[in-house]
Amino acid sequence: MLARLFASSKRSFDSLSEEEILALAIASEEEDSRIYLAYAESLRAQYPSSAKVFEDMAEVEQTHKNVLIEMFRSRFGERIPPIRREHVRGFYERKPDWLRKNLPLDTVREQAEAMEQQAVRFYQEATKRVSDASTRKLLGDLALAEQGHEDIAHMLTDKHLPEDAKSEEDADARRQFILTYVQPGLAGLMDGSVSTLAPIFAAAFATGNTWSTFLIGLSASVGAGISMGFTEAAHDDGKLSGRGSPLKRGLASGIMTALGGLGHTLPYLIPHFWTATIVAAIIVFFELWAIAFIQNRYMETPFLRAVFQVVLGGSLVLAAGILIGNG
Repeated sequence: MLARLFASSKRSFDSLSEEEILALAIASEEEDSRIYLAYAESLRAQYPSSAKVFEDMAEVEQTHKNVLIEMFRSRFGERIPPIRREHVRGFYERKPDWLRKNLPLDTVREQAEAMEQQAVRFYQEATKRVSDASTRKLLGDLALAEQGHEDIAHMLTDKHLPEDAKSEEDADARRQFILTYVQPGLAGLMDGSVSTLAPIFAAAFATGNTWSTFLIGLSASVGAGISMGFTEAAHDDGKLSGRGSPLKRGLASGIMTALGGLGHTLPYLIPHFWTATIVAAIIVFFELWAIAFIQNRYMETPFLRAVFQVVLGGSLVLAAGILIGNG
């Protein structure tokens, strides 16, 4: 009963016959080729040089597949068993990220490198389980070929992606990251950190009650996060502006808005009023300096100007909240 409960529907790699190992290799090379073509298609509009690199890598995988098919025909005939890597227990599986649009360029490059490393390990293990001399030689040669794919990728990059083009693509990728994540996230962080200062500290000094202040701050932070998230997602679909997915921008803006307000709200879970208020004020100080740092790091705002705009502005809002609460 327990054996049936925990039994896996997948085959173990050790149980595969030589025929099935070759069939698995054929299916894996075919899928890798399709993945590289999918990467090329997703990159073509924005990174045409990198797209050409992945097209050529797909062609290399197709060549490997054809060589494996010829070996299979010579040994086992025309019928290739329909076995794939997801049918084998412990065998590597590709993340289905090639189905997603607008993948970051660095993510695609890293995933391609991981794919080649996994393929090397597969051929090395497969070689140990094959007794036919010609098949062992082929699998060993493919292991070396996959191991050399990093060199092939470098050669293809040099061919299709000269240094100036690569630098331009990297700059485009960084710009896209800033437009999609940093810019809306920074706007949310500023809104959540600064705009909630006055109501939270006004409530704190007006009531002297930490729990009431926490509830007011929580509602203000969450409400502002929802509002900013929906506003960011709704006002621009990203198609003409090139700012990327409205869902990603909305999440970045909404989450950072809520976090900006929650940073100086959570200290009011401390029952002692002055302890909570001092901790909240210290957190506000770090929040404002973090905003200034991000502006300088990603938005190229001169640091002193960012400090003047954010820290001084936030300090004035904080002072206004305290004065109103004491009034």
